[in-house]
Amino acid sequence: MRSRLFAAVTVLVVVAGMVCVNQRPVQAGEQPSASGYKVLEPIRHGNLTVFPVAAPKSYSTGEFLTLDEGLRSGDVVVTEYGNVRGLMRRRPAPAVQRESGAEVNRLVLINNSKRPLLLLAGEIVTGGKQDRVIGKDRIVPAESDPVDLSVFCVEPGRWVATSDHFGTSGKTYAGSAGGVGGSAGTLMAQPSVRAKAMGDKDQAQVWAEVRKQQQSMSVEVAAAAPSISAEEIRSTSSYARVMENKDVKQKVDEIAAPIEHNYETLIKQLRDRKAVGVVVAVNGRIIWADVFASTELMEKYWPKLVRSYASEAVVTRAKGGEASLAQAEAFLADMEGHRETIESEPGVYRHTEVNGDGFRAFALTSLLPKTGFDVHVAKMAE
Repeated sequence: MRSRLFAAVTVLVVVAGMVCVNQRPVQAGEQPSASGYKVLEPIRHGNLTVFPVAAPKSYSTGEFLTLDEGLRSGDVVVTEYGNVRGLMRRRPAPAVQRESGAEVNRLVLINNSKRPLLLLAGEIVTGGKQDRVIGKDRIVPAESDPVDLSVFCVEPGRWVATSDHFGTSGKTYAGSAGGVGGSAGTLMAQPSVRAKAMGDKDQAQVWAEVRKQQQSMSVEVAAAAPSISAEEIRSTSSYARVMENKDVKQKVDEIAAPIEHNYETLIKQLRDRKAVGVVVAVNGRIIWADVFASTELMEKYWPKLVRSYASEAVVTRAKGGEASLAQAEAFLADMEGHRETIESEPGVYRHTEVNGDGFRAFALTSLLPKTGFDVHVAKMAE
């Protein structure tokens, strides 16, 4: 495998049309210590710091459809597992034809678009019997048959359908640096919740983290302006509903809006330098990085990403110093791990997870024609 952050030599067992998994230890020296990315001077507001990341090369990503775009247009449909028969496009294989009731950790998606669909771990779809968070980055081919999604519930108190299909949260994101315009989109879970889905891959851990963050948010809201909102937060099991609470949105906006404005302005200024992502610190501790294949793709995800980082900052109040540029550079450059796990859908995508000392890193590589590059790389501190 050849990619900008993951340059290990890998043997894949390929079975046509199937997702293949390979796990093995990563040998010392296989992966380069330098990523080739350049970390830029930080943008700080309150206890949140983001370091913009510029890439040595930007790739063409215009063919990829985002989940928000697909749900808004109706070209992408997400529904409970038991509703699979109504989504069939072509005659399925016998294994796909099986139909059963809804399951907590399974959803079905069909991409009717003529463009490949990009899904990011941490995106939340609302509706069905429970709101769910996507557990792993993946690419869904254009005009696909139903795809079985691995998801985690982020609404532990409900198992009653509110709608047949899933959609956007109703949250409106700013469409420009000036905060004008925009359209509804899915939420992105904050890093602590994303980490439980992506890293631990455990429903109980996801539920526990959702409850923890709901409780922390209710404390923050009550301390700032005691109102009915704090009780509303405590009484709901929906992570999405908590994040859409007006007082919660106000708290998040206080941190997110200045950062969002500054980064959007910076992207415009640094377009020629190929700004493609960020390293994130809260209270002086580096916690996360999201890096994309192009500036254009980063811009599409930036509004909900920055709000997810700001949500983490709101509920993380431990005192700390300021993260330095050198720390951000070191975090992004260190990708050497002890174990590598690879899942591949031949001709579509490869998903690589590397476990290292105090971190996990994930790379989604497109295998579609004329691609072969990392579409998204995420790294979390542990």
